[in-house]
Amino acid sequence: MIAAIILTLNEADDLPKCLDSLDWTDQNFVLDSGSTDDTCEIASSMGAIVYKNKFKGFGQQRCWAIDNIPVKSDWILFIDADEVCTPKFASAVLDAIRNSKDDTAGFYCCWKLMLYGKWLKFSDSFPRWQFRILKKGKARYRDAGHAMKESDVQGKLEYIKEPYLHYAFSKGWTFWFNRHNKYSILEAEERLQTNFKPQDMLSKDQSIRKEAIKQYMSKIPGWPILRFIHSFFFKGGILEGIPGLLYSVNISIYEYMIQLKMLESKLVSKKKSR
Repeated sequence: MIAAIILTLNEADDLPKCLDSLDWTDQNFVLDSGSTDDTCEIASSMGAIVYKNKFKGFGQQRCWAIDNIPVKSDWILFIDADEVCTPKFASAVLDAIRNSKDDTAGFYCCWKLMLYGKWLKFSDSFPRWQFRILKKGKARYRDAGHAMKESDVQGKLEYIKEPYLHYAFSKGWTFWFNRHNKYSILEAEERLQTNFKPQDMLSKDQSIRKEAIKQYMSKIPGWPILRFIHSFFFKGGILEGIPGLLYSVNISIYEYMIQLKMLESKLVSKKKSR
């Protein structure tokens, strides 16, 4: 019915828990982009089939998986190594597929962001949706900032409201900051290149609406500070104690890094145009 594909790069620590949570899928695949640890060996020992491809972007990598991995099932779940499927999520996915209509191209999924054993329901603005389940031949992906977005959708996209668990901080804050420093470059380029449409902030599609709001807010001076205030006070991160505080502070720092990269890019463009 459904196969899982996991993109990896040095995920030896997180991968076992992820694969353990996928005992309900028909096939499990790992698409590795050059791990130097035991990621591939662990994947193979746990029954996953390993493929390798040089990473260029999340959207491109997932499209490579769609085009090159021989998935037998009609449906594909893209899950990350630092994510875990709960039994309730698995049940919700299988029910959604069984009851899907012919014109259903895929499903948006949401996560519970976990930090020090605490679900950051408020500071992370749950639910946050990503296109993670697709029907073969009905949708693809494109790169969008540091992540990806759905593209070439042939049909309707539905929502699975039962979340999976996301352990984004499992490798520690140093790793998180190093990764997000790289992400900030990609995100800055995406925000500068995307044409902002004010009407999209009123879209009924949550994905489009949230993206438009992000585009607008990131251009406001002082946005990183406002991002902290929004996450910690208005959304309720203050109720989540130290984990909520740490997340709210560091996500605002990430927005500050993006604004710096946007400024740098503009300055470079001005110099070239002279």
